[in-house]
Amino acid sequence: MNVNQERIAKLQQEMQLAGIDVYLVPTADFHQSEYVGDYFKARAWLSGFTGSAGTLIVTKNEARLWTDGRYFIQAGKQLAGTGVTLMKMGEEGVPTVEEFIEEVLPQKGCLGCDGRTISVAEGRKYEELLEKKEGTFKCQDDLAGKIWSDRPQMSKEPVYILDVKYAGETREEKIARVRREMEEAGAQIHVISSLDDIVWLLNIRGNDIEYNPVVLSYVILTMDQVHFYVQEEAVSSKVREELEKAGVVLHPYFQVYEDVKKLEDSQKVMLEDLCTNYSLYKNIPQKREIIFRPNPAAIFKGNKNPVEMENLKVAHIKDARAMCRFIYWLKKNVPGGDVTEYSASLESKKFRMEDPDCLDLSFETICAYGPNAAMCHYAPTETDYAKVEPKGFFLIDSGGQYWQGTTDITRTIAVGELTREQKEHFTLVLQGHIRLAMAKFQEGCSGANLDVLVRGPLWARGLDFNHGTGHGVGYLLNVHEGPQNINWKIRANGRRGNATPLEEGMLTSDEPGLYLEGRYGIRTENLLLCKKAEKNGYGQFMEFETVTLVPYEREAILPEMLTREELEWLNDYHRRVYDTIGPMLIEEEREWLKEATAEI
Repeated sequence: MNVNQERIAKLQQEMQLAGIDVYLVPTADFHQSEYVGDYFKARAWLSGFTGSAGTLIVTKNEARLWTDGRYFIQAGKQLAGTGVTLMKMGEEGVPTVEEFIEEVLPQKGCLGCDGRTISVAEGRKYEELLEKKEGTFKCQDDLAGKIWSDRPQMSKEPVYILDVKYAGETREEKIARVRREMEEAGAQIHVISSLDDIVWLLNIRGNDIEYNPVVLSYVILTMDQVHFYVQEEAVSSKVREELEKAGVVLHPYFQVYEDVKKLEDSQKVMLEDLCTNYSLYKNIPQKREIIFRPNPAAIFKGNKNPVEMENLKVAHIKDARAMCRFIYWLKKNVPGGDVTEYSASLESKKFRMEDPDCLDLSFETICAYGPNAAMCHYAPTETDYAKVEPKGFFLIDSGGQYWQGTTDITRTIAVGELTREQKEHFTLVLQGHIRLAMAKFQEGCSGANLDVLVRGPLWARGLDFNHGTGHGVGYLLNVHEGPQNINWKIRANGRRGNATPLEEGMLTSDEPGLYLEGRYGIRTENLLLCKKAEKNGYGQFMEFETVTLVPYEREAILPEMLTREELEWLNDYHRRVYDTIGPMLIEEEREWLKEATAEI
């Protein structure tokens, strides 16, 4: 047995003692966060798969792991030899997690999980499934925690204040806005579990999840009080005093589970079923009327205010300077033979962190050379990396957390000679990317309406990429943020569903790609700020402003594949890059940028 087989065998022993037939281990903390702190990485610890998305199902005699297309290649490698079977979500013939549980759970059987790590929506689905099976649901025990002897401690990083000059709105104003939404919904109490919504509401930030400046916490908001449940060691007296001025009352983090039991019977409770955990929900007296609806803060947060919009442009200029310097460094040093994926990732971080307003990266840097770039979320480590050879493509997907906002950019860089096929593929990806940036559309359109613009050039060749085209981006917050996205695949439910109209102030990525397993990967990404265009008899039109300012790889572009309008857009963009970033560089970097942005 390898270490993962041993861990799963121990879990199966605990399952037997508890009378559990099927045990569920999702990728989640107690707040349904996309990325989680080390304390919450039970699924990775058990299975060996380290990707950010996946669900492990363990039965008495087997273990299976579900993940999405971003991670098929990575998961296949990491699960080899563990005895865990990879289930490729969305692939033909692959059952969903719920379908598999229904199939393998015996009649009158028992399903188990830590109820704090599944959402209300998930828990209620399992309730329905178990009703059909006449089964039981044991969700009080964290069985993985029982066998994880060296589990890391829960993070308690210091909370800090986000000044209104960056936030653009006071916490009192934000609280008042949310209360108006509660009133409209007929609710007197609002239970908030999503960490990004909480820190947005209170104008605070922290560092309890790597790269995500959030604070492990809950909020119970009433019409006259704000109850903030947080690990008290994380809050200084200065921050506490600042919050108390706005009527915020602090309580111990876990006390929320007891306090929801005491909520007044006469008052209606509003919560979001996708990010409130099932155990917290079950602690609310079930005779209470509960209103399920998206957190108002999630909608408000997605539409950046004018101060945030102007700050974001500053952040992207700072970030562009760092990225231009990095690309110049990469091209200069690869021929010497000393550059690796890992050394390049460190260098890109160094350039960003030289800016005093850069607080951290916004996610783990993806630096991938050659075949490794075919794995969408591959990241090198100090002990596992490839050398960057002076040929083919190098892909870097990276970003920073600045006081002025969050950045996310991907560039595929030619580090040597390219084949005709590589250039064709690069140009197809770039063409779709440009078409989205150029889009003008009617108010009310969503990401589902626009995705064909991006995928069209690839689809015409029988090609595609197995991830969304675009995601929302926070303001000094999560690099993946709802409610909008750009993806043709309709998700009827979900806070990040692509039925959400694209509105003024939404910051969204534009990142098509193409991945050929074992050969190379290509992705091109900018961030787009949605804004109003003209209004006429046909209605209000919308458009995008590209805020990312870094050149594309001219050596990889086949101009004859682009339309005249696309070439004009590309040349205009490159002129803007040089005019804005050129004066911020030293002479040799500026000369390189001048050549990199020369008219095609």
